[in-house]
Amino acid sequence: MKTHTDYLYFTTKKQKEIINITDEVQDIVARSGVKEGIALVSAMHITASIFINDEESGIKRDFLEWAEKLAPFNINYNHHRTGETNGDAHLKSILFHHEVIIPITKGSLDFGPWQQVFYGEFDGMRKKRIVVKVMGE
Repeated sequence: MKTHTDYLYFTTKKQKEIINITDEVQDIVARSGVKEGIALVSAMHITASIFINDEESGIKRDFLEWAEKLAPFNINYNHHRTGETNGDAHLKSILFHHEVIIPITKGSLDFGPWQQVFYGEFDGMRKKRIVVKVMGE
């Protein structure tokens, strides 16, 4: 079995942002040489997420609005007593996924209709990274 590890780095322009990373992950899969296997894509920060959904601007706005309703900024979060002010970002990241596993078939990410992989950032505008680990034959 082959394994290949690579990293993606992002500095978002906004505090909260959703970025389609499908092409970048597919490029890593192609470089790995794996034709049949899986790709693990994982956010390496506790205020970010990785998830699969549709590439459509309305649904991405809906995700951010929904997350804000469920985990709004609140100065009274216990986490803020540590000197941080990003308690809402920690909560928002839990609403999405920390990581995903994507099948690889014939050297390509094997998605269902409309599926893409996304990086969700909830405490951005600073350098963050994602690990992509490809495993298979």
